[in-house]
Amino acid sequence: MDFQGKSVLVVGASSGMGRAISLRFAQEGARVAVTARRGERLLALVEEIEAAGGVALSLPADGADEQGAAEVVSKVIAHWGGIDLVLLNAGGAPALRMTAMTAAEVKSYMRSNYDTVVNYLFPVLDHMKQRNGGMVAHTNSLASFFGVPLAGPYSAAKAAARLLIDTCRIEFEQFGIKFATLYPGFIATEATKGDGMPSPGEISEEEAVSYMIEAIRREDWDHMFPPEAAGEILQALELPKPVLNEILKEKILYGQGT
Repeated sequence: MDFQGKSVLVVGASSGMGRAISLRFAQEGARVAVTARRGERLLALVEEIEAAGGVALSLPADGADEQGAAEVVSKVIAHWGGIDLVLLNAGGAPALRMTAMTAAEVKSYMRSNYDTVVNYLFPVLDHMKQRNGGMVAHTNSLASFFGVPLAGPYSAAKAAARLLIDTCRIEFEQFGIKFATLYPGFIATEATKGDGMPSPGEISEEEAVSYMIEAIRREDWDHMFPPEAAGEILQALELPKPVLNEILKEKILYGQGT
């Protein structure tokens, strides 16, 4: 995929990988619409893109609001005539002990990591169906393949989104819509700094964005990164669950209290 002249919507663009990849898209000639809750950060991002000669549009919204997300999609279409690529990059969670959580707290992280994806995904898909083409990229997580200690609600939400996108890939193929799911390991971002979650094999935002850009450019269906973490995940998927659980406890839970 060549990003030059493409209309790109980045969800969750105010910080972290969303912000960094928005800059990269703009550097490669895309028109970039950025959305997140923190409007002042989006304005600063747009100013940075425009100062470098790029084209950008700030659309602050709360992605947990279904109507608000749909309005963002409509505004991008009205402003630029269409959306060629959407990157669903919303979500995240600190270290969470389900032994101390309520049902409402668990569901709040499911909303931020799954509902937000759905709220943007389906208005975009409706638009792309009418255009007979487009691409959807989703920042998922290697945590979606297991029940990861200290990340239960996050893992569950990412797993649900993984299966939803996999099914969309089948049902929307007839409309020429392509899907790329990105599975990062631990990434050092503003949000993860000091979040209490052990992060073996952590890489920088810049490294992560390079993997993401190339995977989207190649239109990969699924891309796990970094390679070392991806290899460990593929090996772990072959293990009996009792063995895997012991490894997860050793790597993530032990030394973190009970």
